[in-house]
Amino acid sequence: MTPRILVAGIGNIFFGDDAFGVEVVRALALRPLPDAVQVKDFGIRGFDLASALVSGYDATILVDAVPRGGEPGTLYCLEIEPEAHSDESAVDGHSLDPVSVLRLAESLGVPARQLLLVGCEPSPGTPDDDFTEGLSPAVRAAVPEAVAMIESLVGQLLLKSQEVATCLT
Repeated sequence: MTPRILVAGIGNIFFGDDAFGVEVVRALALRPLPDAVQVKDFGIRGFDLASALVSGYDATILVDAVPRGGEPGTLYCLEIEPEAHSDESAVDGHSLDPVSVLRLAESLGVPARQLLLVGCEPSPGTPDDDFTEGLSPAVRAAVPEAVAMIESLVGQLLLKSQEVATCLT
């Protein structure tokens, strides 16, 4: 059986580099992909993403800006381990960051068996509370590389549906 894979773009197009995930899935949607792969721009719609995470996908690749202290434009591929959040307080619908979305998905049901995150180091100087449309040059340059990384991950997931896909370095 072919695994079902979701590639989910996350981010706010009005907050500069936070739009990385949205821009990557826009570029990826123009590429030929197998029928088992759904590419979707979730933007800031956390409830929609949480619902999608529990709708029967075998693997989900989240795409987002991820500040980790590296050089702007650096790509990261991380596997997200499921965590028990039963002792956490209720999820606030007005502040659904990716961690809160995962917590909500876990409370709704069983999320995808495998969660990967393809993230990009944002450029400093674009605070989340200032409206700044468009990606910085370093992050814009990382979009094609992220698309290639995701295509490779999808290929690995489809070829090795019973094994864990590894992130590319």
